This record gives sequence, structure tokens and C-alpha cells, in this order.
Amino acid sequence: MAELTLFLAGDVMTGRGIDQVLPSPGDPALREELVRDARRYVALAESANGPIPQPVDVSWPWGDVLTVLDEAAPDVRMFNVETSVTRSGDFAPGKRVHYRMHPDNAGCLVVARPDVCVLANNHVLDFGQSGLVETLRTLDDAGLGHTGAGRDVREAQRPAVVSLGRRRRVVVHAVGAESSGVPPSWAATTDHGGVAYVPDLSESEADVVLARVRRAARPGDVVVVSVHAGSNWGYDVGGRYARFARRLVDGGVDVVHGHSSHHPRPLELYRGRPILYGCGDLVNDYEGIGGYGSFRSELRLLYLVTLDADTHELARLRMVPVRARRLRLERVTGPDAVWLQRTVATISRRFGTVVELGPDDSLLARAAEDRR
Repeated sequence: MAELTLFLAGDVMTGRGIDQVLPSPGDPALREELVRDARRYVALAESANGPIPQPVDVSWPWGDVLTVLDEAAPDVRMFNVETSVTRSGDFAPGKRVHYRMHPDNAGCLVVARPDVCVLANNHVLDFGQSGLVETLRTLDDAGLGHTGAGRDVREAQRPAVVSLGRRRRVVVHAVGAESSGVPPSWAATTDHGGVAYVPDLSESEADVVLARVRRAARPGDVVVVSVHAGSNWGYDVGGRYARFARRLVDGGVDVVHGHSSHHPRPLELYRGRPILYGCGDLVNDYEGIGGYGSFRSELRLLYLVTLDADTHELARLRMVPVRARRLRLERVTGPDAVWLQRTVATISRRFGTVVELGPDDSLLARAAEDRR
């Protein structure tokens, strides 16, 4: 059986503290209530886990992830880039937190070799239209595919297409929902840059997305819809979100790739297709920040989704656990992997998904009735 493997991850937040340890740190000025200098987040991480050599190589934040991906050799790599990549000082008004990475640090994204950078999120316009345009230009100059935001609505809604030969394509659409904190004013229009926006997670809005999917589709395409939706914390998946995601699958979508939460949320295997309701953060500068400790957000997952290349049904869903330490990701096994397995298994049970621990301490997901 021919197979196709996708590497999916949640939020990659290379701004703020991460940007400050990279070779070309930008202006550290912040306008947060408690923190006014991004270097403070570096100090918090060092106070929690020890000194960080500065400057670090652009590969430093990824750590062991790069080795895991080289070994897994996925056909397509994609994640949500939740930061502006800009020199702009045009702080978006009315926002409590702003993320930006200096464009000269774009190598931090390039080194992970993403085929698709999802931009439909609530930080891509943190530095206004000028910051968005510079972000898009920087990704284009680096040869990184992207979808979900653009200089106008047509560009924002245009899917990213990854050609794999033999007329096989992976087509990725992305949308950002108000529930994740995307301001309605950030919606892209015919004459205004912004995000491919959905005001709510209703079945009617799913139908709007599906209309775009069908216009772009060719026979045999693997279709992914990436959704930035929901709150930062908590395991609950509302009924509207579940109905929205299932409607997408009913309409021909093969993978629903959810993100926004700072930790993993439940998994559902619906009609042989994976719905990842929240992949959690992958790269961020949250070490040493108090609060929400019960979620253990320092533990993260790499999602490797393997599909039957012909039917597009799920063949395997493997999740590799990693941990953030000194602003770098390291592979974990043993008790940390067990904690993640038990947590994801518990929160996914109501969706009929079983999550077990594999022989290498990866997490393996299957439908409850699937005994393969």
C-alpha cells in the first residue's frame, strides 16, 4: 500500500524571547502590562532551566525535532507560524501581546524545512499592514510556502499546494476564527490585507470553506484545512467546533489541523480521517512563566499523520513527545511520555479515540473499534 505522511504541528512562536537569542535579534521593546522588554523572557527561561548560550544557531529552538523529522522523513511538513516577521514598530492597538521576529532570523523557520507555513492566526498582524507585508515578503524570499493571510482576500484564501509527483498534490487551506482572538477587523478584504477569517465555527461557515476547497481541487488531491480556533487553555472542544470539523470531512477534507491552545487538545478519527482539535504550541518562550501548571505546557507533540495514498484514509497517527528546556526542544521518554499519553487518551476518549504508548514512547492513536 502506498502511503503519504504529513508532519503537522501547532503554534511556532519565534518572536519575543526566541528572537532575542537568535543571531539577529530585533528591537526588544514590548507593550505588555508586566513585561516591556523581550529579553525578560530569556531571563525567565534561564531562571527555570539554566543558561542559554547567546547568540544561538538558528536551529537551536528546534533541538531534537530536526533529528526526529529526518528519521521520520515526512512527505509534507507544515505548522502555524504565529508571529510577525518584521522590523516594524507599528504595534497593533488593543492587543495585550505582540510577537515579532526580525526578518534576518527567518533561517529559524527555514531550517525546519516547512512546505507550508500557516498564517491564519491572531498574531500575524501584530505590527499592522506593514508588518504583514514584510512577513509575506520575507517568507517568499526564503522560499517558504504559506496560506491563510495575504495582501488581499484573494491571496489570504489562496491554498498552498505541495506537488509530490505522479500528479499527487497536498492542498492546504487555512482559516482563523474569532474564538482564537483574531479580531474581526483583521479579516482580509478585496482592498485590505489580512487573514482568511471565519466569524464563527458554524456548519454554514464550513460550507463556505468547502466551496473554496472544491474550486481549488483536482481529482486525487489530499486536502488539509488548518483551523486557528478556540481558547489558549482548557481541554474542552465545543459542539460547534466538532460539527464544523466533521462538516469539513463530510465535504471531502482529509485532515483537519487545529491549533490555538498552548497544549494538546483531543483527537477524533472521523470517517477514517483525523481531526486534531488542538496541536498545542511547539516553539515558544513560555518557560518560567507561572500559571496553568496543571497543563504541563512545556510538553509538546509532533504529529505524524500517515494516510493511504489512494483512499486518503488514516493508516497511522503517531505523536512524538518533546519538552521545552532552555528555549530548545528535546525528545522525552519515560514518565513525561506516559503523562502525555494518559492525558491525551483521557481527553480523546469521548471522541471514540484510543491513545496508546508505543515501544519508543511515541503516542499512537486509533479508533476504539480499530484493532489493527
